[in-house]
Amino acid sequence: MSETLQFVVQHGYLLLFFWVLAEQAGLPIPATPLLLAAGALAGQHQLKFALVIMVAATGSLVSDSFWYFFGKRKGPVVLNFLCKIALEPDSCVRRTESTFTRFGIQTLLICKFIPGLNTAAPALAATAGIPLAQFLLVDWFGALLWASAFAGLGLAFSRQLDRVGHDIAQFGSLTLLLIVAGIVGYIAYKLYERRRFLKQVAGVRITPEELKDKLDVGEALTIIDLRHPLDLLPDPHTLPGALRISPEELERRHNEITRDGEIVLFCT
Repeated sequence: MSETLQFVVQHGYLLLFFWVLAEQAGLPIPATPLLLAAGALAGQHQLKFALVIMVAATGSLVSDSFWYFFGKRKGPVVLNFLCKIALEPDSCVRRTESTFTRFGIQTLLICKFIPGLNTAAPALAATAGIPLAQFLLVDWFGALLWASAFAGLGLAFSRQLDRVGHDIAQFGSLTLLLIVAGIVGYIAYKLYERRRFLKQVAGVRITPEELKDKLDVGEALTIIDLRHPLDLLPDPHTLPGALRISPEELERRHNEITRDGEIVLFCT
């Protein structure tokens, strides 16, 4: 048996609970490998499969409930904070809000399978005004579905996973080095793409102070509010004379945008 599986056996369900809780809280420690290992151990009758699922789902629900109550009080501030720790912070908020708008409360059933969305969805559910009882019920089913899927894979392939773990152990530090190199390379690529994007738009940005000065002197401006409808729930105010047009509607509603002066777009 591989060292990973031995470690899970030794610490059991307590390790699984706190690991899942920490991952759902936003820490960069993926729980999927641990769920696979726990499922594999259940296939070898060293852990109980039903208890593995219940423990993992409970850890997830505890963490999600924290972000729900925090999101109830702080709203978009919490969502922005959670997205700042993501690898793609510039698109995280919009992607999360768009997914929630498309699927509604059913987002809680699938969010665990989407990196970045799993932590942000509970706070967004609170911002959207979903009642606590309804949130807890749907989020609980989503957590059960997520835990069952990955623990079930571990259960179905328990012998293969144990063999893979044994093969990895034979290669020792070389395997670890390759895994770390792959993760570092992926993160470096994402950071490079983000820096390149910010460099492209740096020359066409305007500060709030500069915009206010233009408004004060009566300069011809067309201001477009690109915020998502969910952003407007806690804060429905906008800038004077601004058009509310979502990015998805820009092409369809472009005739509403006058070209007499400078066009200024703003979002969250």
